[in-house]
Amino acid sequence: MKYAPPVLATEPTNGMTCGIDWAGRDHAVSIIDTRGREIHRSTIEHNAAGLRALLSLLDRRGVDEVAIERPDGPLVQALLAAEVTVVVISPNQLKNLRSRYGSAGNKDDRFDAFVLADTLRTDRTRLRPLVPDTAATTALRTACRARKDLIGHRVALANQLREHLNRAFPGAVGLFADIDSMISLSFLTRFDCQDRADWLTPTRLSTWLASIGYTGGMDPAVLHTRLITAPRGITGEHGAAHARITNALVTTLKALVEQIKTLSDQIAEQLAAHTDAHIFTSLPRSGTVRAAKLLAEIGDCRSRFPTPESLACLAGVAPSTRQSGPMRSVSFRWSCDKHLRDAITDFAADSRRANPWAADLYRRARANKHDHSHATRILARAWLYIIWHCWQDRVAYDPAKHRALQALLHDKPAA
Repeated sequence: MKYAPPVLATEPTNGMTCGIDWAGRDHAVSIIDTRGREIHRSTIEHNAAGLRALLSLLDRRGVDEVAIERPDGPLVQALLAAEVTVVVISPNQLKNLRSRYGSAGNKDDRFDAFVLADTLRTDRTRLRPLVPDTAATTALRTACRARKDLIGHRVALANQLREHLNRAFPGAVGLFADIDSMISLSFLTRFDCQDRADWLTPTRLSTWLASIGYTGGMDPAVLHTRLITAPRGITGEHGAAHARITNALVTTLKALVEQIKTLSDQIAEQLAAHTDAHIFTSLPRSGTVRAAKLLAEIGDCRSRFPTPESLACLAGVAPSTRQSGPMRSVSFRWSCDKHLRDAITDFAADSRRANPWAADLYRRARANKHDHSHATRILARAWLYIIWHCWQDRVAYDPAKHRALQALLHDKPAA
């Protein structure tokens, strides 16, 4: 089944359109009539009373359509709940639209609200109403993005801990594979400075590792050798002062690791309950979190992407082409959904390790002198065409029906 994109009515209801310039504390509101005359301008506060006043204003003026710069947040939720049609005009578009009304191009919230309202009046054939995803998809997206943010904090804090240990206790840095692994954090909790580590012998280290259930497979004697051959750390009172910093960083890092695991478990539960889970978990090496990220960023509103090209462009994996006279250039697409691009390129980069078609497409891209990132985007674009069809038809990916893959496996050209 193919889904047609939602469209706006030929004329706005009652000839009225509204533009809202969103801000953190208050929002500029502009209402114009069918001739482009501003008939109302005001500012509303970003609180419950302000949102109620806005909805009351729109109802009194007979306004059913609002243009705004962002697709989410309490303001958008309130508008959608009141059955107001919301049209999203991105900040980049708004920046370019200002030049319609003057050459200065200065930023002014009230003027931007007017530009949004007037663009909604004049450019109706190009604009599309916002169709929100289901609550399940929105909640999954929120969890996935929160997990990604926590991982960013974990990486930053792990780097800070590593840099601190390089000065205070170098032996702990290279002892285990990852500084933020649970075994490393457990070790640093018990042996937070050089003085405490000096108490260890191969036998004592072996006993301690056994007491915490170490399963890394590394010989305790080898670990002890790493510890004593590393540069010595700071000892005495100065070392004790640094140990307190170590404890603070380790405690915070352990809390982050635990919360990331908790969020991962929550994401797994939400994904299992989602009606589209079978589509994304069927992809090669998609796993749980990766499948959840793909589902959350693509969403479940089929009408949002009527063609695979529209999905590829929003994901930033389709190149941007410029042409003027004989000059033609193809370049990286900067304007895109960064979360969606991260999700699809992460999946595509790893899919080549489990799918021969993906591996062959990546290899040929590298053979054409594309770097890793460019080759990954080429592969991601190809995957999006497959994912789009599976998504639209609500079916799982089946390698047996993937003609290009089967042709490669049987060494014959695809039909």
